[in-house]
Amino acid sequence: MTIPTSPAEPVVVTAPGIAVELVPFGAAVRRLLVTDAGGRTVDVVLGHKDVSAYDGRGGYLGAVVGRLANRLGGAGFDLDGRHHDVTANEGTTSLHGGLEGFDQRRWDVVSRTGSSVTFALDSPDGDEGYPGHVHVEVTYAVEAGRVSIAYVATTDKPTVVNLTNHAYFNLTGEGSGPVDEHRLTVPASRYTPVGADLLPTGEIADVSDTPFDLRETTRLGDALDRGGEQLRYGGGIDHNLVVDGAGMREVARLEAPSAPTLVVESDQPGLQVYTGAHFDDTVVGVGGRTYGPRAGIALETQGFPDAPHQDRFPSVVLRPGETYRTTTVWTFS
Repeated sequence: MTIPTSPAEPVVVTAPGIAVELVPFGAAVRRLLVTDAGGRTVDVVLGHKDVSAYDGRGGYLGAVVGRLANRLGGAGFDLDGRHHDVTANEGTTSLHGGLEGFDQRRWDVVSRTGSSVTFALDSPDGDEGYPGHVHVEVTYAVEAGRVSIAYVATTDKPTVVNLTNHAYFNLTGEGSGPVDEHRLTVPASRYTPVGADLLPTGEIADVSDTPFDLRETTRLGDALDRGGEQLRYGGGIDHNLVVDGAGMREVARLEAPSAPTLVVESDQPGLQVYTGAHFDDTVVGVGGRTYGPRAGIALETQGFPDAPHQDRFPSVVLRPGETYRTTTVWTFS
């Protein structure tokens, strides 16, 4: 049973030292308030000052993106001998589900407690060109210093599904400037290089001697200063890292001076690291300040981009009778 809520009415879940404000449009995280060791409360994600901005023009801030997160080349794919054309919204590429992806939909609140909320969305057969009626539920649950995001999806026809949350983090506070002084660690020995269109070439390459070697803690400004063709393509880092290991594990650690540390855990094979090159001071944040380049960093746990076209990449196909399940956890210390 759906719990009635206004499309713009925020939902807040809390636990000791942490509070998350979410909006039904995009099931998006608008604010994430963390209390640090000194007792200071800091909002560590970027969010729109105007809540109504999430209605169709949210720019992915904090939203759940899908049905197919990341990029799909040629705005189409073949599955079981049949070709499916989907909508393009980045040249000939479909990005984050197309023109009206899950980030632009009003999700229903189907259950809610003081520390958790579950959003649900039905994506009909043919939605943005994707086959199958897909039912998705996303549950945000908080406990002291910790946010978990659990995704579940089912379908009535073979289709493709890849979901993630597109939060941009700035541990020194939203609107506090670029994240160049943040330090990032990602236990990934390989990454998927891209072409000028930011689509994977199909290669799975060693990160050694590249800006994507984040196995040792690295200041983001130093990584971005390394330059090279790959960074030029994305205006910085906008790449999928192949996280070592399998199952639920630590996939990233983000630190900043005098700020809480963020540890990201996930059971997904990939992590899209994006350093926010597109911000141009046109988005007004929750605190009233505009967001300039590198105002936040996205750490998107995911299946690999363009997977339907790449035989070497893990499959993102979902079939009737199967259940798509994945969990991401953000822990602040």
